[in-house]
Amino acid sequence: MRVIYDLETFPNVFTLAAEHADYPLKWSFEISPWQDDSRAIVEWCQWLANQDAQMVGFNNVGFDYPVLHTLLQMGKATAPILYNKAMSIIQAQDSNRFASIVYPSDRYVDQIDLFKIAHFDNKARATSLKALEFVMKMDNIEDLPFPVGTFLTQEQTNILKQYNAHDVTATKMFYHKMTEQIDFRTALTEKHGRDFLNHNDVKIGKEIFQMELEKVGVQCYKYGPNGREPMQTKRPSIRLADCIPSFINFEYDEFDRVHQYLKSQVITETKGVFNDLSANIRGLDFVFGTGGIHASVENQVFEATEDHMILDLDVTSLYPSIAIEQGYYPEHLGPTFVDIYRKLREQRVSYKKGTAENAMLKLALNGTYGASNDQFSVFYDPQFTMKITLSGQLMIAMLVEKLLGIFGLRIIQANTDGITVYAHRARRMEIQLVCDAWESLTKLQLESVEYKKMAIRDVNNYIAVKLDGTTKLKGDYEWDREMHQNHSALVVPKVAEQVLVRGVPIRETVMNWPDKYDFFLRIKVPRSSHLKWGGRQVQNTTRYYVSTAGAELVKVMPPLAKNPEKWREFAVEKGWTVQVCNDIRDAFEPINYEYYINEVEKLTLAMK
Repeated sequence: MRVIYDLETFPNVFTLAAEHADYPLKWSFEISPWQDDSRAIVEWCQWLANQDAQMVGFNNVGFDYPVLHTLLQMGKATAPILYNKAMSIIQAQDSNRFASIVYPSDRYVDQIDLFKIAHFDNKARATSLKALEFVMKMDNIEDLPFPVGTFLTQEQTNILKQYNAHDVTATKMFYHKMTEQIDFRTALTEKHGRDFLNHNDVKIGKEIFQMELEKVGVQCYKYGPNGREPMQTKRPSIRLADCIPSFINFEYDEFDRVHQYLKSQVITETKGVFNDLSANIRGLDFVFGTGGIHASVENQVFEATEDHMILDLDVTSLYPSIAIEQGYYPEHLGPTFVDIYRKLREQRVSYKKGTAENAMLKLALNGTYGASNDQFSVFYDPQFTMKITLSGQLMIAMLVEKLLGIFGLRIIQANTDGITVYAHRARRMEIQLVCDAWESLTKLQLESVEYKKMAIRDVNNYIAVKLDGTTKLKGDYEWDREMHQNHSALVVPKVAEQVLVRGVPIRETVMNWPDKYDFFLRIKVPRSSHLKWGGRQVQNTTRYYVSTAGAELVKVMPPLAKNPEKWREFAVEKGWTVQVCNDIRDAFEPINYEYYINEVEKLTLAMK
């Protein structure tokens, strides 16, 4: 049995709401001057433990459960005690976010934390429950109704309990989108006899990798008076010449200039190596960076014809494959690391794309490379990091150079692990011979896909149409987005795709778009700021759409030190009026289609 739960803490009020994961069975508890469910909560948790139940929450491992654990340990607690515990957790998050964590073996009831499983605790993926309410198209998006620290009245407590229950409903909706990931973690836990339940995909992959190393006797940690410390290779300096394969060479002066520059460098840290490092080849700028090599034409549309083709060439699992085929490994882990890397790559191929196992192993393979530059990881060796990133970029540059030797071939784009070219079909065999020679030299494998059309704004934003009619969407053209990404105004990329792929008219398509939720946008401001709509304050997380009626939405931010009396105001969607609709029943004003038409035009009309 699984139970979804959430709690709220105020100086004089504590509430807990819960709902069965699969049935409409609900619980509500309160500790306040008017009601004391303290003992009832303890008995309820004891009942859950007897049922071998799991409690599911959103950031419950980091916040909700440690507060609840305090109550369970005491057997009875007041709202001020639990509020103080909550504040101590919040205040410690920046300095020591692990200080209040209750280890799985000490928990009264097992916990499943959707926040951690989805890796929302990573800054690049940070996502609130309110943002998820927008993504999941809930009828109501509700912010905390009272400022933290407010002493609540009985009437306010009733409002808080409704809000608490609403958060549980939102968490339950998200839980049902995460059941495949949870089941996968449950199976891994049972298979390996260690707790994977609240691990994100990358953490699972790195731990599986570490387990495989330990199985064959590779030491990943050293133990001393201060406890366990990761084995690592720390380097006072790195000669980049030692990181570049000997077979790398160039005929183009610009590529060779970059190559020689890199070989001459000795660095003490991995940052700053690629500042302003680029090569201009036939009018196209190839930019070298920590994330890989990038180049692209801009604002152009390419179409395949009887005579010409659009061919995309991608390296299979670039970073892991470089390590495996070149024999790169963190020095302290030894060459066995390469054998394990190869084994995990082969395991990934055995699972179909789209499965949880395939996704986890992909992130594990790539995540291990990322961990090699993490000072807290057992994989840490910055020279290993530089070997992979330098080899990858220079190998791609070599492929570019050789392909440009083919008459009439144009480079449309180059990115971290591949190249897209426009070439005469009669040159297909020459392209294949170049690719074969490159594969033989680098020991990497290329996968090729033909497109029948490609509309490319830049290297990060494009639409590519495959021969079977399916599309590959990147950046601003991508609308099938992950939960942590911005889902505002999805009508814009959806219509842009229709315009660029099928040639539909912009205005007519926007005005007849059937899903009104695709017109909604979301804004969030921190607690130090607030939003004003038509002069009145609205939620810090607000859903809205651009309307012919409505009012101006303004972000109000704290004063700067040089002018401490003046709060700063910034218009949201400057020049347009909007309709706030955190409650979907407020979405009655007409949509201003002109705004959305303009946004689609920005993505389409510049294309040549």
